[in-house]
Amino acid sequence: MATIPVFIPAESFPSILSHETLINHFQTNLPTHSSTITSPVRQNYAVSPPSSLLLMPSWSSSPSLPYMGVKLVTYFPHNSSQNLPGIHGSYTLFSSTTGQTLASMDGTVLTLYRTSSVSGLGSKILARDDSQVLIMVGSGALAPHLIKSHLAAKPSLRRVIIWNRTPQKAQILAETLSKDPQHSEISFESHDLLDEIIPLGDIISCATNSTVPLVKGEFLKSGAHLDLVGSFSHEMKECDDAAIQRGSVFVDNDTAMEEAGELVGAFERGVIKREEIRGNLVELINGEKTGRKSSTEITVFKSVGSGTVDLLTAQLVHETYLSRC
Repeated sequence: MATIPVFIPAESFPSILSHETLINHFQTNLPTHSSTITSPVRQNYAVSPPSSLLLMPSWSSSPSLPYMGVKLVTYFPHNSSQNLPGIHGSYTLFSSTTGQTLASMDGTVLTLYRTSSVSGLGSKILARDDSQVLIMVGSGALAPHLIKSHLAAKPSLRRVIIWNRTPQKAQILAETLSKDPQHSEISFESHDLLDEIIPLGDIISCATNSTVPLVKGEFLKSGAHLDLVGSFSHEMKECDDAAIQRGSVFVDNDTAMEEAGELVGAFERGVIKREEIRGNLVELINGEKTGRKSSTEITVFKSVGSGTVDLLTAQLVHETYLSRC
């Protein structure tokens, strides 16, 4: 019987998905399905540097997850000068049983939810449960999602301080979030000097396309959790070697050790060895690797994303959408 594909636009996502729901979905399903999902290394094509086209396919061999999908993403960092998002994308979900197209959905918003929820799961496992101050480095499209995800992961958070190279953008984001009735108990503010606020952060989340280190390890406070999201190439980095050296480093998946500028550079300079990476998300969820060992330990979580979490996100979006039709 032919299946009529559904189209799920960006505007529908907030009514279908919450960061808390997706964090829990990952925590429950990543250990179960990660070994049954094939996600080839992301194909990254330089279109007109620094712009690029990324292809991320994945497919499941499990009868309980009968899906395969492809995400197409364009990355145009100079779009900020035109007041446009730097990332645009589309995701197509297929049946792995018949190959039929099941759904097409906005890949940009899917990426924002899945990326931020991976970071949220990282902080849920690794950050201190008494974390109160979140520092958000960057105020682009991903920043509000990361903030909401960390707030969902750590209900103890009470203060969010936002920094951006353009101070006005940080200020606008803080003012916008302050008006959200869901977070009326949270203090949102912006600050111009990053080095001054890093020592305040219990959780520091970075989502930039920086090629120079922004977070200096010397300023990280005892017990801090550093969440690095932005870099996905060797040229990009959001923290210096001191942060990697001081922290216990975890990754979302092992591809981070091949792609992330912070880690690749640290390996090359002998700052840290590959075998010193403490574990990935699946190992942490399963208890195969130990996360935070003390309240004074600094933890670093580097994520680069994967087709696996894309597929699990698309699954949840599709099934929730159908259940409400």
